[in-house]
Amino acid sequence: MKALRQNPHGLVRRQLRRLALSEDLNFLLTNRVPRLALTRFMGWFSRIRQPLVRDASMAVWRAFTDLDLSDAKKPRFDSLHDCFTRELREGARPVDTTPSVLVSPCDAIVGASGRIGEDPCAQVFQAKGFPYALTDLLGDSPRARAAIAALRGGQFVTLRLTSAMYHRFHAPEALTLEHVTHFSGDTWNVNPIALKRVERLFCRNERAALFARLADGTPLVLVPVAAILVASLRLRALPLPLNTRYRGPDELPCEAAYARGQEMGHFEHGSTIVVLVPPGFTPAPGVAPGASIRMGRPLLARPA
Repeated sequence: MKALRQNPHGLVRRQLRRLALSEDLNFLLTNRVPRLALTRFMGWFSRIRQPLVRDASMAVWRAFTDLDLSDAKKPRFDSLHDCFTRELREGARPVDTTPSVLVSPCDAIVGASGRIGEDPCAQVFQAKGFPYALTDLLGDSPRARAAIAALRGGQFVTLRLTSAMYHRFHAPEALTLEHVTHFSGDTWNVNPIALKRVERLFCRNERAALFARLADGTPLVLVPVAAILVASLRLRALPLPLNTRYRGPDELPCEAAYARGQEMGHFEHGSTIVVLVPPGFTPAPGVAPGASIRMGRPLLARPA
């Protein structure tokens, strides 16, 4: 205690150095590895339906995460993948019915959020000081250009799913999914450490842009982004998974209607969803970077 009183700044510097070392190690272990090969291996390994493999894998998973299966629909799972993609019991995620709000499509930790730029590329942020353009995220198709024109000056919210979370995502409001654009890419980790170090990370990773329209005609875009160990997305509106082995076509027209809170698809581990809405919406109370949110709770609001 005496040493602390005499040199408090030295202790702070040592703590900051340890934190920096920890971040460097995390970044090295998760991003300086053969990401695509590791991700494909994990996709195969997680589907092994052997009780010893399943139980050992889940024991390791529990040791490193706060995995909570108390709200799962079934008590036991056939494989690690079966647990990753679990359904929830009825009523586990009450969906807010306030007409003026859009609800969160998934369980998540809120990342960067804010106003979409009104510049031609419609700039947003993945982390402080790390901007990216919606033109890079959504592509340059006529549909993407029209969507970006409507989104300028609107709001974006980044929702990060951790590996222990519920991995299905749902409609934030009654909507029609009109088109899906798939982008082949990398599988960088999408944790906060990587987001502060890898520029335009979301624009580099495997992802899909889901172009939708609310019942009143308002455009809405959801962008599920893959990450290391998870580069497979299943959409109820499409017959095939979108993953690192998928090679097109990349433009996938569809016409699928969803009620508020209805399941749209799932990741096969944890990842990120970027929510993009046009002007007129504001973050719901409590929605701020670092906050936890559950599927069905208010995410964005507009005047009633």
